Amino acid sequence: MAEKSGARDEGQRNTKVGEVVSTMMSKTIVVKVTRQKQHALYVRVVKKSKKFYAHDEQETARVGDVVRIEETRPLSKLKRWRLQEVIRRAAVVPQVADDVAAKA
Repeated sequence: MAEKSGARDEGQRNTKVGEVVSTMMSKTIVVKVTRQKQHALYVRVVKKSKKFYAHDEQETARVGDVVRIEETRPLSKLKRWRLQEVIRRAAVVPQVADDVAAKA
């Protein structure tokens, strides 16, 4: 008989892909996930977006990067996600690069 465990397998965690909109907090990024849905009555395609707070231990993500986040246990009041991988890097804008250098 197979054993039942309370913990789910690593492969079953919920994942989302979105764009990093903020990295101002320490080890935390804000990821905006946009999805398109057809309106039930008017049949138009409507964009809906939601922001998620994710844990970034090595602080590798930058603003504009496309990242994959995965669901995890609650890490703080708002953080329930963690950075899994950076899918695509954003081009470094000189003004943003100056802000990052000033922050460090």
